[in-house]
Amino acid sequence: MGDDGVEAKSGTNAGSLLSIADFSLDEVAAVLQRGDALAAEAHRERVARLDGRRVALLFYESSTRTRTSFELAAKSLGAMTTLVSDKSSSIEKGESLYDTGVTLRALGAECIVLRSNFSGAPEVLARLTGLPVLNAGDGMHEHPSQALLDVRTMLEWFGIAPVAVRPDTLRDKVVVITGDIRHSRVARSNAMLLPRLGARVILCGPEELLPQEALGLWPGVGPAFEIQRNFERALRLADVVMMLRVQRERLLGLELDVAAYVERYQLHERRLRECAPGALVMHPGPMVRGLEITSDVADGAQSRIERQVTHGLRVRMALLERALTPHQEAA
Repeated sequence: MGDDGVEAKSGTNAGSLLSIADFSLDEVAAVLQRGDALAAEAHRERVARLDGRRVALLFYESSTRTRTSFELAAKSLGAMTTLVSDKSSSIEKGESLYDTGVTLRALGAECIVLRSNFSGAPEVLARLTGLPVLNAGDGMHEHPSQALLDVRTMLEWFGIAPVAVRPDTLRDKVVVITGDIRHSRVARSNAMLLPRLGARVILCGPEELLPQEALGLWPGVGPAFEIQRNFERALRLADVVMMLRVQRERLLGLELDVAAYVERYQLHERRLRECAPGALVMHPGPMVRGLEITSDVADGAQSRIERQVTHGLRVRMALLERALTPHQEAA
């Protein structure tokens, strides 16, 4: 149990990361610091960390950034990786998560990085196999490593060292998350973590993509968490603006007026300049340029979207090392 009373789920490997709620702020700080330290190491020293260890990347959904980030993170530490996707394995033939998991274990996998279209699948896999499982996104539930890299990017923008991760680290900072909140595991993990660091989180979007009932998804965060329908009003309060894409593949019959959405919620240069000229701009990717964000903003001076990717590699190196050496003190 850490400084803020969080403890890992019982019955799962101590090296797992299933939900951002499982991490204490001490653990958050440790991972962020360790990621920076690993990135600064000489190549020869770093690749010895997990030399010869075996990591399975089990992806039931398409992914570029997260999958590549975890793969490069593992290889940067000397581990061997294998990719198993639903398009090129027995999963396509109907094999169950259990059978796939125990098969990977029997083949020598020591850690599984799982992306699934089913919420809760990483915890199920962790309990069934006993292996450390890293949640790379499960349905509309969570994306914990994304929340960690997002916090690291924010700390860098504000000039705060990662050692200073406390309940007041982001006090008086306002983070506006805008877009398809209904279907976003990124929004959920960030909304679970950021208020614990003192940030005020404003979710912004139309009713179709942000139902009022979303306030009930994160009980206990009180006034640090709210909904605002007026994007420009929210922007005027923002220290951080995080844009999310509209997940068309998950709309399931919901009607969305795209032209009206662009008019009301697109982050373009004039809107940013007039409403939030000093705010950090973020996006977890993939971006749909011209829909939720314009290219001049995505590539502009306030954007740290590429830094998010860089910090993602570092955070995931630290998570993989933690997964495979959970009881050892990192040298």
